[in-house]
Amino acid sequence: MNLEEAVRTYSDMLFKICIVMLCSEQDAQDVIQETFCRYLEKAPEFKDKEHEKAWLVKVAVNLCKDMRRFWLRHPQIPIDELADSLASEQEQQETLAELLELPVKQRVVIYLYYVEGYQVKEIAGMLGITAQAARKRMQRGREQLRSVWKEEYCR
Repeated sequence: MNLEEAVRTYSDMLFKICIVMLCSEQDAQDVIQETFCRYLEKAPEFKDKEHEKAWLVKVAVNLCKDMRRFWLRHPQIPIDELADSLASEQEQQETLAELLELPVKQRVVIYLYYVEGYQVKEIAGMLGITAQAARKRMQRGREQLRSVWKEEYCR
């Protein structure tokens, strides 16, 4: 059976299994996509359709378990709750919200420098970039924050 045929035949069944295990439509779709990617990569030989179905189910279930294990080890907090829990005063909450609006590359560098207190060289080492790249990201982030604050205070 080729990939297209397998997707048509088994994707609904796999989706139902994944949605029950993960309780998230997007995560279930990610797992199904990864399952079929592995189907393509491994190109296993199957005895019959039942063997193929069992293989796909096993791969999908294992990927769901991996994802749940990841969630347990790396708990996540929604951004709205994060802003409320980290900043107590209104001004701090607004600043944090503006920081969270920055692109990830700039946000991480600014957070590590100003909040965690790391030096530019340390940040560069953590992120696997040059010190100059870290400085440039910090500069761009500051410029974006400055322009946002300028707009707010000039109204």
